[in-house]
Amino acid sequence: MSDQDEQSRAQKAAQLTSPLSSSLSNLSSSSRSIPSNQDFHFFYNFPEFNQPVQEIANQSQLLLQSIGSSEIFNQPINFPDEVDISDAYDWLVDVNDNVFERMDVSFDEFSKVRGENGEGDGNEGGFQLVYGKNKKKGDIVGGSAPASVKVKDRKEKSKVPFHISTITKPQEEYKIVVNNANQPFQHVWLQKIEDSGRFIHPLDNLSVLDFVDKDIGDVEPVKPPSLEQTPFKLVEEVKDLKELAAKLKSVDEFAVDLEHNQYRSFLGLTCLMQISTRTEDFVVDTLKLRVQVGPYLREVFKDPTKKKVMHGADRDIVWLQRDFGIYLCNMFDTGQASRVLKLERNSLEYLLHHFCGVNANKEYQNADWRVRPLPDEMLRYAREDTHYLLYIYDIMKIKLSSMPKESENSDTPLTEVYKRSYDVCRQLYEKELLSENSYLHIYGGLVSMLSSLLLLRVFVNGEMLLLVQMMKVLAMYCQTEL
Repeated sequence: MSDQDEQSRAQKAAQLTSPLSSSLSNLSSSSRSIPSNQDFHFFYNFPEFNQPVQEIANQSQLLLQSIGSSEIFNQPINFPDEVDISDAYDWLVDVNDNVFERMDVSFDEFSKVRGENGEGDGNEGGFQLVYGKNKKKGDIVGGSAPASVKVKDRKEKSKVPFHISTITKPQEEYKIVVNNANQPFQHVWLQKIEDSGRFIHPLDNLSVLDFVDKDIGDVEPVKPPSLEQTPFKLVEEVKDLKELAAKLKSVDEFAVDLEHNQYRSFLGLTCLMQISTRTEDFVVDTLKLRVQVGPYLREVFKDPTKKKVMHGADRDIVWLQRDFGIYLCNMFDTGQASRVLKLERNSLEYLLHHFCGVNANKEYQNADWRVRPLPDEMLRYAREDTHYLLYIYDIMKIKLSSMPKESENSDTPLTEVYKRSYDVCRQLYEKELLSENSYLHIYGGLVSMLSSLLLLRVFVNGEMLLLVQMMKVLAMYCQTEL
């Protein structure tokens, strides 16, 4: 396809979608004011209402007949002669389903032909040619466009399972008690002001300046050894968790990350906790040790003398509170630091590559972390999220300390990072409570979805009509040679 053809198709698509989108928006807001049921029949007695309704009905009928006289895949559609509006809607839906079904079949046949001809064997990472010469037979595939036209390579679809339906629910497997009651979450490990009902976070009694690093000029970042050369412990027993707590009490800093499962879960569950010191890596199975994690790790996480390094900790903070009653003090968020440093990207994947030369395998980011036993590949991914964080923290605090202030009255960049990290830690988990009006956000979402799918309908003569703009577009679509 030439650039000119591509531009022509883009302009045609814009001509179709731009006015349609505007019309849909206007009709979506106005259609709700159209009366229905008995009110409809009352207003129908007045010419000011009757005439435009009749015009809409007649125009809709003409558009349906126009579609019915068209052809799809060189086959007539055959609009039924005698049919009411509701039946016409069902018919139009069937026509639309038939178009997409034929397209699916065509794509399947195309993929099969490519496979038989030695194309798409996985070496190119996706479709190689849409138009061009067949490798074996030399004929033209899909049209007469030049053979040099290629489609950008697409990444091979991840084989990491996002959701494994056969996994026994952790609540049943590990006897996890989850409070799904429609009641506010109680921060039982925090003091509470009785008059206001406000909980007191441990940070409320501490200053940000207590955490800002000092004497940074003497810091010399030391890159950690490889994963293979670093001692590692999968913590699945209480005795191992007790040993981990003792080791964390003996160090001044450690890195933390969590793996969480939210899919098809009412509140979600924290499945893993990764912790790295300067010399060791740990992965805590927070499903097996759900009730023990808080009692053994709560105090060391709250200890303001120990630095906790995390990346993008906004959600991790509330998960720690919700599942384990853990509240953090003295946290350095490398995600916030990357923003203050104005790096090209703020993701952990970018930081690992930029500062450590590590290409993290992020295909496990959305894996089903409930799976047990954990495959070696998933354990490696989990370790990578904290293994290099302390080294990245060293580099970042040196860079931040050497940056000038944005203005005379502003904080130093390093202090700004700690302020942002402080604010992240001070947020308190709140459970979403359902009320008699909670369904309205679902209603709003459905209206938005139906608008995007062009399936808004209006009441006319007490029955449902398809949106006129949808019929216009579909008529143009059906008359276009496929």
